[in-house]
Amino acid sequence: MSTTFPRTSKKKHGYSAAEVEQFLATARQAYDAKEDAPTLSAEDIRHTAFAMQRGGYSPAHVDAALERLEDAFASRERERASRALGEEAWLENARTRREELVRRLSRDTGRRFSRTSFLSVGYNRADVDRVASRLVKHFTDGFPVSVDDVRTAVFRPQRGGYREVQVDLVLDEVVDVMLALR
Repeated sequence: MSTTFPRTSKKKHGYSAAEVEQFLATARQAYDAKEDAPTLSAEDIRHTAFAMQRGGYSPAHVDAALERLEDAFASRERERASRALGEEAWLENARTRREELVRRLSRDTGRRFSRTSFLSVGYNRADVDRVASRLVKHFTDGFPVSVDDVRTAVFRPQRGGYREVQVDLVLDEVVDVMLALR
């Protein structure tokens, strides 16, 4: 039996094969759709999640494919936006977004994001601050940071840490800007 991705063993959890196949079919249709048709976006792909099942598709393989798919959609979105706005206006918008991110990520260490209460768990502040500092150096000095570095950033849990949702939203914006300025 042919499958799109390698499967995990019967004892390990992987992504639901049916959900992955359904999503890929939808993505294929969206990518082939006419320009004015409602479509899937790179952001939609980044936020896609699948149920887990024993013997499902290998998460590592599916995630790698989703990252490539996100890159393809982001590239297409850039082409469409630059045609609609003009290349220079579109780039100026991306640069403005980059500057907003630099201001946000340059805040004082330990104060870059809202914190959870001391009873709740959030992202480890030192871990997030370290990534934020690297991103500021990337945007201001060309320090090498890849989109994959941002996508795969992992933060330890910490009581009174940064609010996860807020950090995740900013990192999503970082990915969007990095893809836009490629």
